[in-house]
Amino acid sequence: MADRVYVFDTTLRDGEQSPGATMNQDEKIRMAHQLETLGVDIIEAGFPIASQGDFEAVQAIARAVDTVQVAGLCRAVVGDIDRCWEAVKDAKNPRIHTFLATSEIHMKHKLGKTADEVIVMIDKAVRHAKQYIDNVEFSAEDASRSDWDFLVKVTEVAIEAGATVVNIPDTVGYTQPFEYYELIKYLKDNVKNVDDAILSVHCHNDLGSAVANTLAAIKAGARQVECTVLGIGERAGNAALEELVMAINTRKELYNVETNIKTEQLYPSCRRLSQIIGMPIPPNKAIVGANAFAHESGIHQDGVIKNRLTYEIMTPESIGRTSNDIVIGKHSGSHAVKNKAFELGYTLDDEQIQVLFKAVKDLADKKEQVFDEDVEALILESVYRRKDRFRLIDMSVFSGTGDVPPHAATVMEFGAKGKAEIKRNSSFGEGSIDAVFQSIYSMVGVAPKLEVYSVNAVTEGSDALASVAVRIAHDGTKSVGRANDADVVKASALAMINALNRMEKAKEER
Repeated sequence: MADRVYVFDTTLRDGEQSPGATMNQDEKIRMAHQLETLGVDIIEAGFPIASQGDFEAVQAIARAVDTVQVAGLCRAVVGDIDRCWEAVKDAKNPRIHTFLATSEIHMKHKLGKTADEVIVMIDKAVRHAKQYIDNVEFSAEDASRSDWDFLVKVTEVAIEAGATVVNIPDTVGYTQPFEYYELIKYLKDNVKNVDDAILSVHCHNDLGSAVANTLAAIKAGARQVECTVLGIGERAGNAALEELVMAINTRKELYNVETNIKTEQLYPSCRRLSQIIGMPIPPNKAIVGANAFAHESGIHQDGVIKNRLTYEIMTPESIGRTSNDIVIGKHSGSHAVKNKAFELGYTLDDEQIQVLFKAVKDLADKKEQVFDEDVEALILESVYRRKDRFRLIDMSVFSGTGDVPPHAATVMEFGAKGKAEIKRNSSFGEGSIDAVFQSIYSMVGVAPKLEVYSVNAVTEGSDALASVAVRIAHDGTKSVGRANDADVVKASALAMINALNRMEKAKEER
């Protein structure tokens, strides 16, 4: 019988630290529900001590999900651990995840502690967390650059203190698969109480080895993998959940382990995250990219026609990709729209269905074919968009190639519905989108630095929805805004207004 490997998803914690991947609380909850549907075993929901917003998001996720464990991350500090427990205690199956650095470079330069002092801190932290709950995980930060014999001692102390999971992370993506295999095997062979806990691994992708390192660790005996959807995360990201799972499933004879993941939910989960954070899935992305099952070479096409196994080692259906792309049009009824939303994993009430139905009808009048990706984008844009302080009412944009510079006239609404103030402004810009932004800045009274501006098509064709993401900075505060619309200029305006609204909220919370 195959061993069970537990999937610890940190998309909502480590993944969200990826530049531009910030999510608000509602978005995190929706992603958490999708991760639960996907079948992950543990969701790391955030770092509760980091901010009040982080604390509230972790707490909300802990209360929202049913079948999955919810972990909060905390430093090996009593105050952090207490705050973490407050955030996760309402979960049906909570976990406290505490960590401390163990490499020489971290202990000396970051902690200013000796190895003996670190051992004492680990013992104290795990025992303190254990007072609240049995489900305690300890991570030895920068384990892959730590002394192996010291790691043996660290692991033994953490397990003796009550840790049920000990994580051996490759925090900076430094190690290589053969090294990581030997490290995990060394711990399995030398930690005297290793059978009393699960060894976990958490790999970063700085050298492009995160998935390979994780798979090597599984071969050596690790039985929990920490990963993210689409591999998002700090710097170059983390091990990609979809790649790990499909490697394990496709090469069963090699790894002889199994997970609880419903592979048919892999593509829907990646698509959901992509829509939420406004980052497109790269076409050449393994498993879920648009080209993953495409064959252009004549030799390949001929082989696939004769037998798909010639060039496909898995099927699109196995990860939840189907050929049933076109879903609804302008003649579809609200019942069809409701069913499609449900197929995509959204349970909407009657009022939300009517909002979506109108948005679908409006889009169907503008483009010939409406796809799943379009419907999901409309759900996020029209149904789940927060009631913001600043709202776009109307706009008119001029762009030309003559002597008259591009300019935009914009009408916005400020404040709560019923007590709203209408403002109007017209501004020039270097281009039509810059003119719109300048007009919005004038009315809001903030001129942020635009750090990132990206436009992507939600589907194919010149009539595709435009998905715009912006990242802005002002007075030490950064925020990300996203929006979808058939008009790229309008989508840009909505994304900027969304970013400015998020910035206002972030400043209020400081």
